[in-house]
Amino acid sequence: QVQLVESGGGLVQAGGSLRLSCTASGRTSSNYPMGWFRQAPGKERDFVARINWSGGSTYVRDSVKGRFTISRDNAKNTVYLQMNSLKPEDTAVYYCAANPSGNNRDYIYWGQGTQVTVSS
Repeated sequence: QVQLVESGGGLVQAGGSLRLSCTASGRTSSNYPMGWFRQAPGKERDFVARINWSGGSTYVRDSVKGRFTISRDNAKNTVYLQMNSLKPEDTAVYYCAANPSGNNRDYIYWGQGTQVTVSS
C-alpha cells in the first residue's frame, strides 16, 4: 500500500506561483511513476503532468506547458508541481497519483487533494 499526501495549495492572484508537493510513504513508493491531476468544480478530473521513476522523463499537458514543471526527489519520496503564471482557469483541486505499472493509464494510489484557487 502507498499513502500520498499533497500540500502547497492555496489562494494566489493571477500571474502568481505555487509549488505543490506530494509526499509518499509505504511500499517502494519512490520507484513509481507519478502523475498530477486536477478537478475543477463541476468538471471531470483531468491529467496535468507525469514523471517517470527516475525523473528523467516528464510530460505536461499542452494547456500548462511552459508554465508548470513536474519534478521529483526520490530521497525525500516527494514529487513536485511548480506552477507559474497561474490563471483563473487553473483553479481546481490538485491530486497526485502513483502509477506502479508505468503504463501511464492505471493510477492506483491517490492523495486526498489540495485546493488551488487563482483569483483574477
